[in-house]
Amino acid sequence: MHSAFGASKIYNVPLTSRLTEKQRKQLCDMMGNLELSLLYKGSVHGYKASAFHQRCDRQGPTLLVAYNRSGYIFGGYTSVDYAQSGKPVRDDQAFLFSAQDGKAPVGVRVSSGHCARYDDAEGPNFGQQLYFCYNNHPVVKIENNPKGAFNFHYFSYGYDTWLSECEVYKVEQRSALLETQVRAEMPWRNVLWTAERRAELMEMIRNFKPLMRSVSRVRILMIGPVGAGKSSFFNSINSIFTGHVTNKAMSGSAGTSLTVQFRTYPLKDGCGGKPLPFVLCDTIGLEEQSGAGLDIEDISSILQGHVPDRYNFNPTTPFQPDEQKSSKPASLQEKIHCVVYVIDATKISLMSDKLQGKLTSIRRNVNSLGIAQIVLMTKIDEACPHVQKDLQSVYVSSYIKSKVQEVSSGLGVPVSCVLPVKNYSQELELELNCDVLLLTALQQMLRFANDYLDDELFL
Repeated sequence: MHSAFGASKIYNVPLTSRLTEKQRKQLCDMMGNLELSLLYKGSVHGYKASAFHQRCDRQGPTLLVAYNRSGYIFGGYTSVDYAQSGKPVRDDQAFLFSAQDGKAPVGVRVSSGHCARYDDAEGPNFGQQLYFCYNNHPVVKIENNPKGAFNFHYFSYGYDTWLSECEVYKVEQRSALLETQVRAEMPWRNVLWTAERRAELMEMIRNFKPLMRSVSRVRILMIGPVGAGKSSFFNSINSIFTGHVTNKAMSGSAGTSLTVQFRTYPLKDGCGGKPLPFVLCDTIGLEEQSGAGLDIEDISSILQGHVPDRYNFNPTTPFQPDEQKSSKPASLQEKIHCVVYVIDATKISLMSDKLQGKLTSIRRNVNSLGIAQIVLMTKIDEACPHVQKDLQSVYVSSYIKSKVQEVSSGLGVPVSCVLPVKNYSQELELELNCDVLLLTALQQMLRFANDYLDDELFL
């Protein structure tokens, strides 16, 4: 006999995961195209911190899954080793999740990577806010610290702190066999990955002409959550036509939006070159909380051409157009002709109901104005390991295809309107495959903008 609270000596007992196949798939979807292998099981190895560390230290990225008697499944992911270093751990990839009654888990991304964990000899904790196997017992302790690394507003565990089980999984890339199976599929979209194709796309974009003479350049509005890559998309397109990687628009990975103004970015064909026939419009990022990020009421003003360039957003007060200007409609030249929703492929399954609700409200507004819409799915290299290895794998990756279908279903847009891309982020030089995806996406935006203008001709 051995105590459930002590460190079991039976380390060779085959471990059986308590996760159902559906739950396992949902959790893997939250992290990317990955696999889970069970390292630690509290009911087998005991709930002492020493047992946890013996099984889980220096194992790389791990996912902790806890179960309580009220039927909740909850836990957290960390991409950084447990090592008993006695120091705060920075982890920008960490997240928490919770689920009940077979529903899809709701994710809570780390709001600040600083101190996402504290790595000591005690049991695992996230942000010094969520403690598992607390005091060597099958219990969880939660401290709601408003300055902590996680916002617990969307985290639920039924206020039941006693655990019926606690498991820790090693998170790994899919096996070589599965990667071969994925790559063996027929491409679900055909792309020419050649320098000639890149040159052809650039020439078509240079020569694009809006259907209506009153519009010299179509206006494309980028909308999306904080950190999804709106500003990075502009920087990437600007880089291609400049001939080297640039960073004209402020972009990064901060927890709150780096864009605080409405910006209109005209582009030129090379340094000092002719203006290109489109303008990319950037907005403050969408956020889950009320009174933070882009206000939905501001969207209508932007779409109808009332918001001036460099207008500073105030999340608590919607834009109020000048009475004289608002009394007459903006010209077609000033209005938005295509809306692009920018979605991070690594966070699709982590999107909260509240954020999805905001996007749905925006889509309803855009639909009422008849404006064309596209979804740009960014960070595909971070979402799928073999796309990271070879960008040409994007359209033979069943995982990326499943993410495209998930976005299509969640936002209510056709699959053909969801375009996977990789923005320039850490590269120093331009890359052919990256350019082809970005230019293909831009070409579709221009086509959709002309579809909108074509409809306007008959009004």
